[in-house]
Amino acid sequence: MKHFEVVTAIAAPPDQVFAVCLDVEAHTRSMADSAERAVGGRTRGELSLGDTVTFQARHFGLTWRLKARITSYDRPRRFVDEQESGPFALWRHAHHFEPDGNGGTIMRDVIDFASPLGPVGRIADRFVLGRYMPHLIRTRNAYLASTFG
Repeated sequence: MKHFEVVTAIAAPPDQVFAVCLDVEAHTRSMADSAERAVGGRTRGELSLGDTVTFQARHFGLTWRLKARITSYDRPRRFVDEQESGPFALWRHAHHFEPDGNGGTIMRDVIDFASPLGPVGRIADRFVLGRYMPHLIRTRNAYLASTFG
């Protein structure tokens, strides 16, 4: 299993950042480079505890679908989404939001994932996805931060 964290400063209060991170349309806009779109579950608006959404996107020249459920929700401090079905053997993404003391937010993404296929998946995680996934989250976070000016 791979584990990584990405910390992002955003010039907006935690409640606003929390809401944007749960907004399906904002998420798909932030992932435009992979042509991500919501194709199942809740496909518009703000997700809440127990909601599912299925995203479809292109990565590595292939189309993938990932169905995630919001499994933990503590507004405006934290929520967790976990894969119910999709390309990973495990996907768990905890989103943490803390005030920065100046009216902004320190957002911390804590992600654990594992590819299927045993040793082959572990090699992919180590040499490909271990670099690709943090880059993808940083790109998403840069877009989200830019929405607040």
